[in-house]
Amino acid sequence: MAISYDIAARLVQTLLSSRMVKVSDELRFAGQDLPAPVTVQIPTSVGSMRCDVYRPDPALAGETPPVFVNFHGSGYVVRHPEQDDHICRHLAAEAGCVVLNIDYWTAPQHRFPTAPIQAYEACEWAVNYGAEHGWDGGRLAVGGHSAGGALATGVCRTARERGTFTPLLQIIDYAPLDLAADPATKRARTRRPLISPTLSRIFTGTYLPDASRRRDPLASPGLATDLAGLPPALVITAEYDLLRDEGDAYAESLAAAGVPVVHRMVEGVDHFFTHNGPPETVRPVFDLMAEQLRAAFAVQV
Repeated sequence: MAISYDIAARLVQTLLSSRMVKVSDELRFAGQDLPAPVTVQIPTSVGSMRCDVYRPDPALAGETPPVFVNFHGSGYVVRHPEQDDHICRHLAAEAGCVVLNIDYWTAPQHRFPTAPIQAYEACEWAVNYGAEHGWDGGRLAVGGHSAGGALATGVCRTARERGTFTPLLQIIDYAPLDLAADPATKRARTRRPLISPTLSRIFTGTYLPDASRRRDPLASPGLATDLAGLPPALVITAEYDLLRDEGDAYAESLAAAGVPVVHRMVEGVDHFFTHNGPPETVRPVFDLMAEQLRAAFAVQV
């Protein structure tokens, strides 16, 4: 079955690649006047990976700004970090932080747990080498969209377990948080959701063919019960998204575990709305992300 999923995933890569990187100018808000990002290489235990570094206006951000590590959406299959350029620019400008946009490796070439390993080690690198690159590694937040949001939760979990660093905030944006459940059992509130059960099966079957491992908290953070001590979270879900219920439930579980949570369910939109949604809906969400980042970075650590 993994072989057929791999073939389907490569077809999805081909079909979606050109669409995912084209974001309407209407969704490009703040930060469009910032310089082009600078590319660096981050060493990890599974290989060196690319990272685009967005820097805020130094006159507004100060000499050593905080840092936000961003993980793009992909279904763990589509590898196009540049799709988040408009988000990275907005957050750099509005939150006054350096933004690291991570080009983590995807399936079928690189299956679970490669992406979670790279995500954590990218953040560890950002903490340890911030002074060399001009940001404050002691003031780090992490977040992402779709699969990238799930990777952000894994960073926070691994950092807590190892006691290495503590992100000030995690942004979890319409993330897949339960890979163990049959996608057919998940409820979408529209007849043709962007993430259909079939597409969900392709993504999961390609990324993690071994079904017995899909309950691993790094694969399905929504199934974890030991959530106490994780960083404050901004959880964003979309009304029509097949993944909405697991995101809503995760926000409730974090709050029940004593984690400070801001949860925003965005009405009238589906998965990936931050890249194709109406500007009047998207702009408030980007502003909320920036607001939460500013508040987190203002906390004395």
